[in-house]
Amino acid sequence: MHIHFLDPYRPRASLIHRLDPRVKVALAIAFILTTALTPIGAWPIYVLLLTVSVSTAIVSELGVGFVLKRASLALIFVLAAVPILFTAGGPALITIPVGSSAIRISQIGAERFFSISIKSWISLQMAILMAASTPFPDLLIALRALKMPRILVAIFGLMWRYLFVLADEAMRLMRARAARSGETSRPDVRAGGSIAWRAKVTGGMAGSLFLRAFERGDRIYDAMVARGYDGEVRNLPQSEVTAAQWSVLLIGLTLFAALLGLAYLFWG
Repeated sequence: MHIHFLDPYRPRASLIHRLDPRVKVALAIAFILTTALTPIGAWPIYVLLLTVSVSTAIVSELGVGFVLKRASLALIFVLAAVPILFTAGGPALITIPVGSSAIRISQIGAERFFSISIKSWISLQMAILMAASTPFPDLLIALRALKMPRILVAIFGLMWRYLFVLADEAMRLMRARAARSGETSRPDVRAGGSIAWRAKVTGGMAGSLFLRAFERGDRIYDAMVARGYDGEVRNLPQSEVTAAQWSVLLIGLTLFAALLGLAYLFWG
């Protein structure tokens, strides 16, 4: 069983994939900051930002459905913003009677909630595009090139690599459980015991997984230190950013600045 499903990178021959990782990371961060700083209720700007995201997905040859399906995960975290519907002031948009009292949803609260939801959804789309079009080691190199603190880049890199260690240990435990679980052809007999037994085994597997992953991670770190690891992952010198790449970066930053300026001009 392979664990390649943990890697979001999808190789293609598109222009987005061939773009320098440093330029992609800078543009993605600028896009997310622009989206986050856009005022509440600037719906035309949201549409333009969504157009930029969808256009990038098309050019990257990853497909709009690929990005939208994964960006839908943001809808789960948007639930944290639901209290804004009921706590914001302003005139009531909807009033729902509940017994002797009523639940009141204000117009300002609804506008803020939907603005936050849309901005989170659009920002996640760009993050997915960046991760799916750039190998993770290249992202780490790009972050260091953009002067991100070394300790943060090291944490990102180790966290990413240890996900695969954890998944590998989990698969070993799953294979061991499958090898020790009896099976029968009788339809009235359930293989593997009762639900309580399965819950007990699952709890034991979770504890064993933590201990085994921790011990293996400790051994990996000792091996890294023995080979000279000091918190910095060293790579070969990076090639210079070409004039065409600089042009793409300049055009992108100019576009995002123009969108943000228009948003504050009319909705700020």
